[in-house]
Amino acid sequence: MTVETLAPDALSVASVGDGPREFAGWQRVLQRILAKTPALYDGLTTEGIGAAIGAVRDRAEEIDLTIPTASGPHKLRVKPVLGPDGDVHAVRLWLGSAAAAAPMLPAAVGAIWDLDSQTIRLPADIVRLPGVSAEEYVPRMSIAELFHRVSTFDRHAEVLDLLYAPQPGGKLQFDVTVTDGSGRPGRWRITMRVRDDDKARGAWWLIEDVTSEQVPSAAPTLERIGLREAHRRAGTHLAVVQLARTSISHWLTDPAPWIRWDYLFRPVDVFHPDDRARLVELGDRLRSGDSAGVTVRALNYRGDYTPTSLLLYPYPGFSNRKLAIAQLVRVADDVPMLEPHRDALERHRSSVAIGYDEQLRHWLAGRMKHSPVG
Repeated sequence: MTVETLAPDALSVASVGDGPREFAGWQRVLQRILAKTPALYDGLTTEGIGAAIGAVRDRAEEIDLTIPTASGPHKLRVKPVLGPDGDVHAVRLWLGSAAAAAPMLPAAVGAIWDLDSQTIRLPADIVRLPGVSAEEYVPRMSIAELFHRVSTFDRHAEVLDLLYAPQPGGKLQFDVTVTDGSGRPGRWRITMRVRDDDKARGAWWLIEDVTSEQVPSAAPTLERIGLREAHRRAGTHLAVVQLARTSISHWLTDPAPWIRWDYLFRPVDVFHPDDRARLVELGDRLRSGDSAGVTVRALNYRGDYTPTSLLLYPYPGFSNRKLAIAQLVRVADDVPMLEPHRDALERHRSSVAIGYDEQLRHWLAGRMKHSPVG
């Protein structure tokens, strides 16, 4: 059983085995588990296990107890799941006979969505989960990068609502399918709660590896495949843009190949600093239901900027979400596109580092191997 501790007053069940529990009360779930093993009632109580959960949460140290029962000794193992700052984002429990070998628990880590920087802070242990190799690991990732790594997912709007417009008590749980560099599918369960305190302004996350051979990954729908292929052949590039914070939140099609939007220290750096205010100003027009066009400078893979035309449409519910659907068209012709036979990331003309270049090179190399045009 995995108990999330994502907020100071939170203590609920995220998962039991591979199954989600979506913030169920931990006492009720625990009592159901104990009822299946009556012998455990000889030496365990819900109150005692709750005290063990609290101790692990507060001390970030594992507890391993042997409990005598009428049916022989049993084990209680309680382990913390740590986030990027060493705080406990969840506690995992295993109960069973001392004679039985405790199973190897799938990997799990904590993460933090930082609203001010618009990045997900990740611990180094994220590489234990499928979908992130050691060569690709970075301590911060944009939400657009996370979305780009997952497939068969359609709850983007819910996630963006929670992250960009956090409300007290906001919480969400969902599963996503990820693919590693060799094309092997895996599955993550992400549980998140809004926070606004000295630990975070944004949300704390719990990411669990729930990959299972018994639960096949859902295949993309024919509609999704057909629309994406149609846009690819037409050379159309569509993205969801967070206007108030001037960043790309999600690609609805293949990413525009002349724009460096990934592996940046700051997602806002995708647009030139002098153009960001113009994007913010377009919010009033979109709020009234109108479309709007603007040409901005978008960061490219050489480290300078390519003039890019954006035709913006209001996202459904724009007044609340501040999200726009943008069609991006490359204006300049002198900047190379991403091509399989080129080194996509040339030396920056600027002496100031803007992102994680070594990891980007590795990611682009893998992307080119699996590109449908490669």
